[in-house]
Amino acid sequence: MAAPDELFCWEGDWGLPSVSTDCLVVLAYAQFAGAPLKHHQISNPWKSPSGSLPVLRTNQKDALSRPSDIIIHLRKQKYNADFDLSAKEGADSLAFISLMEEKLAPALIYMFWVEPKNYVDVTRRWYAEHMPFPLNFFLPGRMQRQQLEKLRLLRGDDSLEAGEELEKELYRDAAECMNLLSQRLGSHKFFFGDSPSSLDAYVFGHLAPVLKSKLPNGKLQQHLKSLDNLANFCTNILLLYFPRDGRESSSSQKMSPQPEAGDFDHVPNKRQKQFLSALVALGAMLSYALLTGMVSIQHVQQEALEEPPDVQPIGPNDHEEEG
Repeated sequence: MAAPDELFCWEGDWGLPSVSTDCLVVLAYAQFAGAPLKHHQISNPWKSPSGSLPVLRTNQKDALSRPSDIIIHLRKQKYNADFDLSAKEGADSLAFISLMEEKLAPALIYMFWVEPKNYVDVTRRWYAEHMPFPLNFFLPGRMQRQQLEKLRLLRGDDSLEAGEELEKELYRDAAECMNLLSQRLGSHKFFFGDSPSSLDAYVFGHLAPVLKSKLPNGKLQQHLKSLDNLANFCTNILLLYFPRDGRESSSSQKMSPQPEAGDFDHVPNKRQKQFLSALVALGAMLSYALLTGMVSIQHVQQEALEEPPDVQPIGPNDHEEEG
């Protein structure tokens, strides 16, 4: 019997099986279709077969990274969540997925990767805390630049400038997209009948992080929560298909865990918190710079913050699996 395909995804948090939209789309579709994948939750993209996440390594050792390519591969393996859709439903599904790519995806990039407080307090912090040292010092910034380039491509504007006007336009388009999805879903459990399809996977993957993340600027989150059927849709999928993550989310809300090492949000004195954070960050950066020989002691202040040269992703033969 052939070995199962292996799926590598970003780790989960906020009561979600992954914090990544693309990962959530693939994970949800695999669950809906009953695909027997071997799932690896990792926090170092360089440990994946392609150097990026998500990625599906097939038993023929191919590496697929785009959610659409992964879904097509699973369909070819007879794991098809759209098998019972009519031709019209299939066309509607493609239309709504295209609408989300055009109207919703750009707003999510802006919300998580561009909006200053969200990026600094949530996105950059999450990846920096979960990535191994020393990748956590430069990979989040590199990922942000990649997301900005993706936003420019989606918008077709190379001179895209962040600001209040752009935010209003993106959030308005996203809210309109959510409204259309809410109208299409109505009072149904899923978008097409009693079983979830690829459209349900895409909607869940895009909306679940909006619903569950704890963002300082939560304008889109407030709008999503006002659409009861869409919010319940995301919650129901979590309970039905990812119950372990849902239970962890509920228990984390009821319990008051002790602060983890390096988590200074629980330090009551704000000035002490800022001092400790700065001290730890400075010490880590100085140690990394000295250990790698990037700087001499005399030049630490000028050069310790420089980004190291690009490192090639670890290939499949060098892969170290991490559950």
